[in-house]
Amino acid sequence: RMALTFEEARRLGWILLKAIIRFAFMIINNLVAIPSYVLYLIALQPLRLMDSHTFWTIEGVMFKWLLAMVSSWGWVAGYTVTEWGDDVKPISEEEAMVIVNHQATGDVCTLMMCLQDKGTVVRKMMWLMDHIFKYTNFGLVSLIHGDFFIRQGKAHRDKQLSFLKDHLDKYYHSRDRKWIVLFPEGGFLRKRRETSQSFAKKNNLPSLVHVTLPRLGATQVILKTLGPQQENGSLGAGDASRTGKPRGLQWVIDITIAYPKAKPIDIQTWILGYRPPVVTHVHYRVYPIKEVPVETEPLTEWLYQRFVEKEELLAHFYETGAFPPPKGQKQAVSKEMTLDPVWLFTIQSFAFVSAYMWYNILQYFYCCVF
Repeated sequence: RMALTFEEARRLGWILLKAIIRFAFMIINNLVAIPSYVLYLIALQPLRLMDSHTFWTIEGVMFKWLLAMVSSWGWVAGYTVTEWGDDVKPISEEEAMVIVNHQATGDVCTLMMCLQDKGTVVRKMMWLMDHIFKYTNFGLVSLIHGDFFIRQGKAHRDKQLSFLKDHLDKYYHSRDRKWIVLFPEGGFLRKRRETSQSFAKKNNLPSLVHVTLPRLGATQVILKTLGPQQENGSLGAGDASRTGKPRGLQWVIDITIAYPKAKPIDIQTWILGYRPPVVTHVHYRVYPIKEVPVETEPLTEWLYQRFVEKEELLAHFYETGAFPPPKGQKQAVSKEMTLDPVWLFTIQSFAFVSAYMWYNILQYFYCCVF
């Protein structure tokens, strides 16, 4: 059947119109919010010299607001999040490494949304992302915030890991970062699955379908650089009161993202909103850092086991529509993560008012000079 019915044509027309309106708003939103963020930070450079901690606290607050704006684009389109597993709010003020499975660009947007209500996590977090994200609309913001863009591939591996260690030494504690987020698979599921399965077959490892075997490099660098004192090949708990130094990582938070029918959301969908409303499911599991080995072989085994568990979680989810209950419990408990529309409206209003203010300030200086 080639011809469209009137209803189908009207529906497609509405989807197209909505996508155009949303795209236009996203462009305007970026044009008012990102320059305002940059200009505020330029104006606050004297504060950075006098009180670096306060400067990065203010930067973190604005960074969280920017991520909330991105979250709102999906939330308004009906792309919401339901959370499962361990409650991570009680450890939101402690240092943690967050490992996440990676299916599509929408994973980052999902994390931006679901971490909004986790205390100061969003403003004190550091992201490890593929270098391609550097060239997106948010690249400049992430560079200023101190996120790390990693280039994939064997040719770059050793140099990138060295750069990562230097970056962590320079920025992590000096900017009071708490959570560091990475995607150990090193790429999207659809791109890496075949390679991962081939590697697994050659090395007698589990062949995974819903995730891929993780790469060790960045994870090990983070643990060795940010972890507390090692005890028998594992990381100790750390004690800031004795040393006067930061305690170091205290937790590993294992996040598993699942999309209904295994159809992930990409950034284009998040922006344009052409898919029907989707509930993304996010599962948390928390491990004390002392349970995590740092030496290559045991850490590799530990990390592989986490992704085997992710495979089992996702297989159960795709079969039943829910994550399995924790061991010893009969039923899994979930809760919907919500954003406050009043708060979203407030920060959007602040962005537009700020843009208007900066436009007038710059126009005044331009007129004075020329």
